[in-house]
Amino acid sequence: MKDVKTEMQPTMQESAFEQRYELDASPDKVWRAISIAEFRERWLPSEALANPQSLSETPGKEIRYKMRDDRPPHLESTVTFTIAPNSSGGTSLRIVHELTGTTFERLTKTVANGNSPPLMLAA
Repeated sequence: MKDVKTEMQPTMQESAFEQRYELDASPDKVWRAISIAEFRERWLPSEALANPQSLSETPGKEIRYKMRDDRPPHLESTVTFTIAPNSSGGTSLRIVHELTGTTFERLTKTVANGNSPPLMLAA
């Protein structure tokens, strides 16, 4: 997919980050790049995924993967790729990356400065 026309439009929600791209490639080509492991690994390695198998997919339209950070606190998230043909014969690609419910709830309950007594560690 070297024929990428990047019209990125990132938006932030409370627990999600959304990007939109307009690609010159056909929807079939984009679908193969996001759904076939050998092609997907070129830009999204299996190590970044909690499970290399998709959580769900609607063939030719949408696929979801569960991701996990490789460093503590090992946050888990879901990334959803949605494709649709665009008016120029290419593909509109929408990517939504969001923290899973339990991970997001845990983060919102964690306060940066909780005014709690400091913990002392034994050396």
